[in-house]
Parts: sequence; structure tokens; C-alpha cells
Amino acid sequence: MADILFLAHRIPYPPNRGDKIRSWHMLKHLAGLGRVHLACFADDDADAAHLDALRSALGGALGEAHVEVRRTGKFTAAAQALRTDRPISLAMFDSAQMRPFVTKTLARADIGAVFVFSGQMAQFVPERVRQRFVMDFVDVDSAKFADYAGEGGGPMRWVHAREAVKLLAFERATAARADASLFVSDAEAALFKARTELSNASIQVVQNGIDLDFYDPRAAFDRLPAAERGKGPLVVFTGQMDYAPNVAAVTGFAERVMPLVVQARPDARFAIVGRNPAAAVARLAGPSVIVTGAVADIRSWIAAADIVVAPLRIARGIQNKLLEAMAMARPVVASPEAFRGIDAEPGRDLIVADTAPDQAGAVLHLLANPDYAAGIGAAARRRMETVYRWEAKLAPLAHILGLDERQAAA
Repeated sequence: MADILFLAHRIPYPPNRGDKIRSWHMLKHLAGLGRVHLACFADDDADAAHLDALRSALGGALGEAHVEVRRTGKFTAAAQALRTDRPISLAMFDSAQMRPFVTKTLARADIGAVFVFSGQMAQFVPERVRQRFVMDFVDVDSAKFADYAGEGGGPMRWVHAREAVKLLAFERATAARADASLFVSDAEAALFKARTELSNASIQVVQNGIDLDFYDPRAAFDRLPAAERGKGPLVVFTGQMDYAPNVAAVTGFAERVMPLVVQARPDARFAIVGRNPAAAVARLAGPSVIVTGAVADIRSWIAAADIVVAPLRIARGIQNKLLEAMAMARPVVASPEAFRGIDAEPGRDLIVADTAPDQAGAVLHLLANPDYAAGIGAAARRRMETVYRWEAKLAPLAHILGLDERQAAA
């Protein structure tokens, strides 16, 4: 059976943030199909130290591994990108150490496929790679920067607009030479096709799943202590809190939605749950807003929530935070942008609300009608059980990588 080289922009373990959740389940699934070799970056030394745990979790299926701490900052990367006329995203993840490891590994006769997770890593795949090359873009990153440019102003608007153009050109060139390009939702795949106008490229959808045993309201995990939860209704947002779209989402909700909620329910509180809260997030803390920072188990806060909200205005692909909350049978209020790509029915499995008054109204209606809210949560759990099991979502990977064909030939 042929080996697989797996490239990722961040070490795929532990699966404690959106990108790592998908990359970990991809890697674990591929490790069940053949021996996998890994080349990836890590955010810092502590992140890189997870390699031993990753190797143990794969049970011997991991071969050679190169984990490199990424040390190129945004300003250095921007200067390099301007000098070399490249996207900043590529300059941030460039490496003189990564290239020889990838080249050496691909030269091995037993490597039959290379699986690349996140567009930045495609720069390490040789132009004429002999192995089957599968590129998991996940989302259309260039569109995210176009959204940033449309939302922002000043010099950063120019920076984001430039990045959108440069990155789209790189994404198009990568998809043109890949054997298959993957996206997390039909909407992202359709957007990529429209933006690149690639008629001959194989563009396919492999959706995210959810670990239904882990994110189960009946699972064994530490419940939030009553003293920490406090009294009164609890509205919860979860996510990486130094990520710009999350920062904008919670800022908008705290400043425009919560005042409307508190007018009717003075004891209501909004908990922002996630690691590395940016300064703008930390400043939101007050009588009706809790900023937790990193927590031991995100399920404790989800389970304690009366309502989970996802009021994002810039959102690409599928929001894992929605899948997690819905799997935990919590009633969810999501913006249209956050809902995009979720295979569920608004009004039955979750509530979709756009404006601040609409979101406040949805929250208050759920709080005033606990039986209705419980019904929404129960329907959400059933929907996750029906369509979002990881095993089913990742089943096409063997065919996409050509591994089933090789096994049949053998």
C-alpha cells in the first residue's frame, strides 16, 4: 500500500481549534488508509511539543515527521511579499527547512500521494510532482481578504485588497495543477469556480463532520460550577478570540445586541469563551459580559449555555462552533453568514437572524419559551447525528487520493 505525505500549515493536534479539527480528522482518516508522513508548522514550541501525543494517537501509523515552529512575523512577511511580488500568506509560511524535507520525502518510491491542507502549503509541492496531488483549500482564503478589504479602511484596506488579488492568482494556479481541489462546502466550491473560471479542474466538496461521542450532552465531562455559571440566562460564544472575524462578531454582539437583551432580561450575561482574547475583546468584560480566556473543556460552557450565538459577519466555509453547539443539543442563534454551508433547517434545527434587533428578539424569544428552545436543541442534535458523522463525510477520500484504485490493482 502506498504511503501518503501530509502537509499542514499548523500541527494537526490537539484538535482544539477550527482548522486543527478538520486537519486532525483528515490525518487520522488517511492514517487508516496507509502510512502517513507529516510536514507541518507549529505556532510555538509548546505547540510543536504535541508531536509525541499525535504520534501516539495515530497508533504507529505516522512515519517521518518534520514539525517546524513558524517564526516569521506579519511585518517581516509583508516586506518579503512586497519585495518578491507574492501574497503575504505565502511569505509568512515560507521556510528553507521545510522544502528539503518535502523534496526528500517525495523522492521516496513508496510515496503514492501528497495531501496538502491549507493553501499556503502548496508552495512546497514541486511543479511536476509525480504523486497524486490533492489540495484541501478548505475555504476560499482570497475571498476572506476581499471581505476584509470591503469592511476596512486606511492602509490595511489596500493591504487586504492586494492580498485578495495575489492569493487568488496563486489559488487558481494551484488548483490548475492539482489532481483534485477540496472545499468544505458547496458554497465555497461554487465561489471558487466562479472566481477562478477553471473549467477542467477537479473541484470537490468534503464537508466537516463532528465527533458525536465527544460533543454529546450525556458524555462524561466536568460541568460548569454553579458559582462560575452564576444566576440568570447565559448566552455563549465560543472560538479563537484573537481571530479577527470572531473579535468583530463578539464586539458587535456585546455592543449592539446585549443592551437590547438586558433591557428585557437585566440578569442575562454574554460569555465569550476561547483562548487568546484580543485587547478589544478583553475590554468588553463588564457586568453583563464575561471573557473567560482559555478553558479546560469547551463543553462545560456549551452545556451551561441557555443559548449559543454565532453572530459572524465574515465567515468562510462551515463554522465548527455551530456543529459543536448543535451536537450538544443547545439552541443556536446564527447570522446568515455563519449559517452558510450548514446542512440544517432554520426554524427547526437553529434560528437564523441577521440584524441586531432580530438577534436580540430571537434570544429573548428562546429565553421566554424554554420548551421551544429545548425542542430546537433536540432537533439540532438529531440533525448532527443524521448528516454530520466524520466517518461518512471522509469516506470519499480514498477514491479522491486514488488509494482504492491502487488497492484494487494490488
